[in-house]
Amino acid sequence: MKTRQITLKHLLIAGRKYIGLQFYPDKVVQALVKELPSPRWSEQYRMVFIPNTKENVQLIFRRFKGVAWVNGQYFFRTGGAKKGNPFPDVEAYRHRKLSEGYRPCPESYLEKLELKRYAMNTVRTYVGCFEAFINHFKDRELLEINELEIRTYLQQLIREGKSDSTVNQALNSIKFYYEVVEGMPNRFYEVERPHKKERLPEVLSQEQVLSMIRKTRNLKHRYIISLLYSAGLRRGELLNLEPRDIESNRMLIRVREGKGGKDRYTILSEKLLLELRAYYKEHRPKKYLFEGEQGGQYSTTSVARIVSRAAKWAGIRKRVTPHMLRHSFATHLLENGTDLRYIQSLLGHNSSQTTEIYTHVATKNLNKIKNPLD
Repeated sequence: MKTRQITLKHLLIAGRKYIGLQFYPDKVVQALVKELPSPRWSEQYRMVFIPNTKENVQLIFRRFKGVAWVNGQYFFRTGGAKKGNPFPDVEAYRHRKLSEGYRPCPESYLEKLELKRYAMNTVRTYVGCFEAFINHFKDRELLEINELEIRTYLQQLIREGKSDSTVNQALNSIKFYYEVVEGMPNRFYEVERPHKKERLPEVLSQEQVLSMIRKTRNLKHRYIISLLYSAGLRRGELLNLEPRDIESNRMLIRVREGKGGKDRYTILSEKLLLELRAYYKEHRPKKYLFEGEQGGQYSTTSVARIVSRAAKWAGIRKRVTPHMLRHSFATHLLENGTDLRYIQSLLGHNSSQTTEIYTHVATKNLNKIKNPLD
């Protein structure tokens, strides 16, 4: 006997919320669906729909109990606040000066970002992308915008030459409003994402990295480059380091609230430890390990400039970023025989699949293969 199944979907038709019911043709299921309150057929979505009320959701589960499996994975949103993340500071968005006619992000959107404890980088991305979207539809009620119009908007971004990452961020910001703020999970299940391209990370050789460090005369800048490379840190993780995070007794660096709000440990270079001790005695930073001339945290753009200048001094012609040093750290560890699971832990990757990308750029074993032309 085949298992009957009904999948629930969120639909918005003429500005009203409905429950969509998807199922394969079956006389028993069809007969029970007809007994639901005000069932109607949507030619656009190719499914039956009924008014979205709490009573109707409960009725569906009661009516089909023992007859069909009700699949609610697209209807009920899972996941709560980002554990460990601090509340993001969105006050600047509430009190900024706006140009005449500019449509700001709704207050409900900002509140939900706060309650969900999204990282500030994500907040900035979501607000920027969503405000670009709502100002594209400046004179429209947001709940009136349909999937076809959203798909057309994303296609316009692609035609303008926006990257796949930018288009995906735009879609994420839009889905956040309709699915999280307005409470319609997976409503836009028919909106396609750009096909993800498999790009290999750019890495430097050990000689190039060491040359960058040697050519950097400013000691603080030299230690910044050394830490990015020797510990595999993200730029934001480096900027958040405090002196107490350098655990010299265990030769470890504690990374607090890395990507996803997670803490982790990574390795500390013995050579760099001696230099950091001398640096600390001279500069006596008040809070962060690396602070600007006027105190306070270094900016992300300053770190990018430091790395870029060092690469030019080392004679490296391609564009070098702080994240490239992190990629190089992982690749060089792999080439030196470090187990992939340890590298995953040091980098703070959730999935081993993310770390496995470095197996495609590690060249030590490839260099042992004799070319057939030779």
